[in-house]
Amino acid sequence: MSIIEDERLLGGELKRRFEREGWRVTLSGTLADARRLLIDLGHAPQIILSDMSLPDGNGLDFLEEFRAAGGQGEWVFLSGYGTRRDIERAAELGALDFLAKPIDYHKLDLTIAAGTRGAKARQRIADSVETEARKYTPAAFVGVSPAANRIRTMLAQLSAVPVSSVLLSGETGTGKGLAAKILHYSGLRTDGPFVDINCAAIPKELLESELFGHEPGSFSGARGRHRGLMEQADGGTLFLDEIGEMDIGLQSKLLKALEEKSFRRVGGEQPVSVDVQLVAASNRDLPARTADGGFRGDLYHRISVFEVRLPSLRERPEDIEPMIEGLIAEFNAQAGKHVRDVPEPVMRALQAYAWPGNVRELRNVLERSVLLSDGPVLSGEWLGLQAVADGADHGEAEAGGDWIRLPLDGSMALDEMDRFIIRTALERHDHNVMATARALGTTRETLRYRIQKYGLAR
Repeated sequence: MSIIEDERLLGGELKRRFEREGWRVTLSGTLADARRLLIDLGHAPQIILSDMSLPDGNGLDFLEEFRAAGGQGEWVFLSGYGTRRDIERAAELGALDFLAKPIDYHKLDLTIAAGTRGAKARQRIADSVETEARKYTPAAFVGVSPAANRIRTMLAQLSAVPVSSVLLSGETGTGKGLAAKILHYSGLRTDGPFVDINCAAIPKELLESELFGHEPGSFSGARGRHRGLMEQADGGTLFLDEIGEMDIGLQSKLLKALEEKSFRRVGGEQPVSVDVQLVAASNRDLPARTADGGFRGDLYHRISVFEVRLPSLRERPEDIEPMIEGLIAEFNAQAGKHVRDVPEPVMRALQAYAWPGNVRELRNVLERSVLLSDGPVLSGEWLGLQAVADGADHGEAEAGGDWIRLPLDGSMALDEMDRFIIRTALERHDHNVMATARALGTTRETLRYRIQKYGLAR
């Protein structure tokens, strides 16, 4: 705690009182002393108790100077007088409270308790951001291949400039979520929030409310005001995963919000201003979807100011071995295992496999194998890659006769399974919608919706 008070008796009384409660307290009698301590020497107390009128200046002016220098901490003013404008300015500068003299110690204790909770919460957030910033650097995109080097270079370049939007493309499981976090935590907005949402995981009826928020009574069940994810991401990064699954009607509202940097909540009348960096990701061919009307062309051009295509593991097989080493070390640390050796036959099997689920599938396979290993050697028993040896495409969906086989190893997302089933059924019935709907046990309307959704129309 730091106290800025020119009245010696009061300053000494406050210092002794809080020291008895276990605080480490500094006392400054002038703004010059406080400036030397808090700005020049970088002392960072959780709580600052400050008089407003001091012999060498105004406490409000010093708070503004302190904030401009990057100072944190909860600021409480103690003043024998103060105008309404002084109180308003203190609030604008982020002061916690403005207490009148003579001091009501009960109220001061409550204010200090609230400030301590806020300071600890802010410190936890700062520590979390610092940890994530160390974790999510361009070097986190592991690999020795030219493709991996190219991605690291591109992520480093984009992190160093104020980019309004980035589109991450590539197959499922190639690391688009990792790349989005690298762009945020290594970028200029690392101190802001990172907010992510999977557009395919939320029904289209609810996605608008989740993204833009809503006002009380805007729809059945909307009992209170809800801040949407775009509003929560203000000052930071909004990551829209699977943006290709977003309803085309909602795409127009997103485009308008990005261009105008403001939007209205569902049921709201007042615009909400936001400043966000958008990172969007999709495993779909968005230009093709744009051409067939499944995705707005103007939105595609708006979000693809910079496009980063993440390569599949098939395109960089030389990266599999260093990834295996890193993932085994990670799972050892998590599970208290001591797997160190990968036998040559096991390594050959891992390198020969096609990895249709890419890095996500590789993680799943290695996590299972490490957790079930009994000693320092990674057993091939739990790999589940027998298809490599017998020549079958184990990790891919297959169809034949009256059956369909789908992998349940994480290599295929639910929407991909749905699309494969519908495409196969359509092909077997010569794209007769009525016959296909009957075979799948659904209605023509539902089937037509999915045909349009997955771009299966002939």
